[in-house]
Amino acid sequence: AQRYAVLYMHDGQNLFDTTTSYGGKEWQVDEMMSRLLAGNKTDSCIVVGIWNTPKRFFEYAPQKPFNLLPDQVKIDARVEFQGDSTPLSDAYLRFIVEELKPFVDTRYKTKPDKNHTFIMGSSMGGLISMYAVAEYPDVFGGAACLSTHWPFSLKGNSTCFTKAVIQYLAPGLPRLRDSKFYFDFGTATLDAWYEPHQKMIDSLFAVNSFDNRHFVSLKFEGAEHNEKSWAARLDKPLVFLLGK
Repeated sequence: AQRYAVLYMHDGQNLFDTTTSYGGKEWQVDEMMSRLLAGNKTDSCIVVGIWNTPKRFFEYAPQKPFNLLPDQVKIDARVEFQGDSTPLSDAYLRFIVEELKPFVDTRYKTKPDKNHTFIMGSSMGGLISMYAVAEYPDVFGGAACLSTHWPFSLKGNSTCFTKAVIQYLAPGLPRLRDSKFYFDFGTATLDAWYEPHQKMIDSLFAVNSFDNRHFVSLKFEGAEHNEKSWAARLDKPLVFLLGK
């Protein structure tokens, strides 16, 4: 008779199994959930891992903020990531909301309401998780965004895309105060770029009076941009989203 919350996670091949994960390192989601459940720290949930594709960058790049970028920045992004003329993130989210979620809710004993439906990812997966809640606030009750890749590019650390995200989020953010947003970043490797961007995002949420039950932003000294680092702190976003 029990029904379960559902957590949708991007880069699904990296979550459970070293034989499919990038670089042979996994998030250890099942082990961490088991520890948290044993410690009575979270409610039970179903984790749905959505594998990425060769079009990962443009499937995870938030489409409406991308459309706000200067034309040259768009051109540079398409060249860098060999993408098409338009990001695919709106279509990717429609797939989750209109195809995947109905399948999961029909096949498994879920709690399908927004208060028990969450989404999580790292790097570009952090961007698309944030975007999912902003686009579908009646579907997803919260997002966990680890090492969110605000710079958009891998060649330079510009705040251009971060400013576009702020421009996109600002008008509707007051209506999202009952949603949960978790952000974090490390200070080593690619994560060393992120602090100035995250402070800009944090300021936006502060201006909109999000309390600590609905917004958290954490810094992890020495943490790198990889699955090992995300696994090491996975308890934090899981408790934030699913905690008792």
